Amino acid sequence: MKALKIYKKYGMYILLVIEVLVFAVAAPNFLSVNNLFNVLRQVSMLGIASCGLTFVILSGGMDLSIGSQIALIGLLGGLLMTSLGVPVWLAVILMLLMGTFTGAVIGFLSVKLKIMPMIVTLAAMTSLNGVAQIITNGYPVYGFDDSFARIGQGYIAGVIPIPVVVFLIVIFTAWFILQKTYFGRYVYAMGSNMEAARLAGLNIDRMRVAVFAICGFFASVACVLMTSRANSAQPTAAENYAFDTMTAVVLGGVSIMGGRGKVGGAVAGVIFIGILDNALVLMGINEYYKEVFKGIILLIAVALDAIQVKAKKNVIAADAAK
Repeated sequence: MKALKIYKKYGMYILLVIEVLVFAVAAPNFLSVNNLFNVLRQVSMLGIASCGLTFVILSGGMDLSIGSQIALIGLLGGLLMTSLGVPVWLAVILMLLMGTFTGAVIGFLSVKLKIMPMIVTLAAMTSLNGVAQIITNGYPVYGFDDSFARIGQGYIAGVIPIPVVVFLIVIFTAWFILQKTYFGRYVYAMGSNMEAARLAGLNIDRMRVAVFAICGFFASVACVLMTSRANSAQPTAAENYAFDTMTAVVLGGVSIMGGRGKVGGAVAGVIFIGILDNALVLMGINEYYKEVFKGIILLIAVALDAIQVKAKKNVIAADAAK
């Protein structure tokens, strides 16, 4: 039990340090400044989306449609700029609004249809994938203005990539909301015991719509950066994000059952996944092995979470029996 408590509090950070030390020895040029900035830039989009998913999982839900949302919003935003001539600044705002609206609709459907969020988002993932393929016949959208490309490819002070700066802002925002506001407390309460939260007067239906809207907003921020960095919108963009974000968040100590975990842990999980991807490439290891490792990591993380939940229930039961 004590070991589990230590893992819960520090485990992800210990694993991250061990990973860095191992790959510093095994992977050539891993610790170079350019490579470390490259890792941060690579994980920034995944990290931003993962921060959004953290809200949903903490509330006791799940969103499998993040990747599909990113792909579709990127294509729609690209068409706005290339086919309709919408200014870059306005297109970016519309993409953010589309992401927020899509997330809110998914939460609304879950509430009104009284269906588990996992099922609703699975259906949304499939449908949005189909729409993304239909509107462009499977072809990418490109030919954006140079000012749009600078969002994902530019640097602050010529050193720090803009996506990294945005990622840091998102981390702080998510942390502040969850740790310093009543809304954040409500999210934790909802995930810990939804019925108790309802009886305490919390509007569960409104909260569910809100957390999915937040998740959609963060997904759209990631979409803007991803589309800008690639300078094109792809129907298959972020196709692995549903799995990668869930792996990172759960690995970071956010309970898949809801109610436990912090944004800092989720971010550490994202960086762990990003370092793994980067180091395996530097070592020349086949990329398909990455998927094997990620699957094993997710399984272990969920198993440890289940053990912690069971241990907590046993302690509560023992206390109640005294």
